[in-house]
Amino acid sequence: MKKIVCLVAAIGVFVMQSCNAQPAEVQNVSGVTDQVREPRLTLTDFTDVAAATINGVVHIKTEMTQMTPLYQSFFGFIIQQGVQKQVYNAYGSGVIITADGYILTNNHVVQDAERITVTLNDRRELPARLVGNDPATDLAVIKVEAEDLTYIPFGNSDLVRIGEPVLAIGNPFNLTSTVTSGIISAKARNMHIIDNPRSNESPLESFLQTDAAVNSGNSGGALVNSQAELIGVVTAIASGNGGNYIGYSFAIPSNIAVKVAADLKLYGYVQRGYLGVQVTEVDANVARQTGAREIKGLYVAKVMPDCAAERAGIRQGDIILRVAGKEVNTFAEMMEELGIFTPGDEVDVDYVRNGKADVVKVKLLNSNGNTSIIRK
Repeated sequence: MKKIVCLVAAIGVFVMQSCNAQPAEVQNVSGVTDQVREPRLTLTDFTDVAAATINGVVHIKTEMTQMTPLYQSFFGFIIQQGVQKQVYNAYGSGVIITADGYILTNNHVVQDAERITVTLNDRRELPARLVGNDPATDLAVIKVEAEDLTYIPFGNSDLVRIGEPVLAIGNPFNLTSTVTSGIISAKARNMHIIDNPRSNESPLESFLQTDAAVNSGNSGGALVNSQAELIGVVTAIASGNGGNYIGYSFAIPSNIAVKVAADLKLYGYVQRGYLGVQVTEVDANVARQTGAREIKGLYVAKVMPDCAAERAGIRQGDIILRVAGKEVNTFAEMMEELGIFTPGDEVDVDYVRNGKADVVKVKLLNSNGNTSIIRK
């Protein structure tokens, strides 16, 4: 038995030494010494990240009133038929994004609220007002009157990598200041879950997917990276019959959120730039039908009349490969990239036409076909 224990211990020491070993150096043909870089799996201590960010996430309570029928009962001669007011409460989370009290949350957390109350992590309760909301991204900005609040700075969601460790911070089941950990499981997920009531624009879905545990009440909470930066706003979960978390959840990327928050603060309405094309993702079947040489990009099925794309010379049958230098192979990826721009911005669009690659500069337009500011 002692021999077995010693053998295991020896193997453990060998493994530890191997893990701590430096990459081997090799000599290349040019005589320059390089290091062999191999993939490594590292564990991150999140205690400092949690301490830096937990005070930047708040608990949101909303109150709304609905009119419900009041039916005549046995005492109908006293209580007449009519309507009565029924008060409902809902709960969610929010992320403080400025020291003077601007808070980012989900639109579905506050959209019907008649009264909004924010509870800070130090247990202070403050009334909040709605600054603006954007159903197309399920984001909203609210404001409390306070100073010197702890806020979470925005990170660059374009730099997020699959497998990267993250923390989700929120208030599930009305439990304040809950932290869970996981990794980024996927990017640019389009789940068709945003119900947008505005008829002149389409929902913008390009979610970060994570396996960090998220439940009811986490909506509007923070998804942060190992640098204590906000890389996403939690918005939805995959749930079972009980409505609880079953393995993965989704967050709105920070690069979309920072643009939406800035527009809502300035105008109360998001200034969204449109390309004006209907596209189909190029898969093996589309490539075969269209004669595309590679299975990549977006096939332009239709160009809207007098839109930004038409003015720039993009035609039906073109295959868009990149927007503003970023590869786009799904509709969600294209919408995410366009979602950070404003009408009047010019972006490079790389495309292929009849096997020949080209690039054109496109001046984006708003939903009215111009570059004017749209106000709510």
